[in-house]
Amino acid sequence: MCPEDTYATGFSLKVESYKGKAEDDTALNGIRLHCTHGSHSDKSKAHTVESQSGTWGQWAEPIWCPQGSYLTRFSLRVEQPRAGLQDGMGATNIRFACSGRETLEGRGLSWGEYGEWSPPCTKGLRGIQTKQEPIRGVLVDDTALNDVRFFCYSR
Repeated sequence: MCPEDTYATGFSLKVESYKGKAEDDTALNGIRLHCTHGSHSDKSKAHTVESQSGTWGQWAEPIWCPQGSYLTRFSLRVEQPRAGLQDGMGATNIRFACSGRETLEGRGLSWGEYGEWSPPCTKGLRGIQTKQEPIRGVLVDDTALNDVRFFCYSR
């Protein structure tokens, strides 16, 4: 959860780049919220919150709402489960809407489809919970991040 009196004004993703047909790809491995008091002059002092994150991939630089706005809703991009021995990835990207109506898209992968937009958090997002598949081992398909839930500011 974001600290008291702060809200999510930016986010960053941990993504494993596509490795090719012969490798096990996991795509989206983590999501961080960057919480501020709303002024982007304090971006360097932003408090970062995250839930579980997978072990693969690299963290990208944060993506920020325009000054004075904050994250209000999201849409997760997910690849449908694959049958048999095909390589599944689970979640591959996410996009957020800011309070000023801007849309921010993560630097994830392009596989899968975006789901519907979540209901708006008119007072902003302030917490995160992710669903991660545990590491399954050698010669077994891993997917990493499979779902996410965000918590709204209620006051």
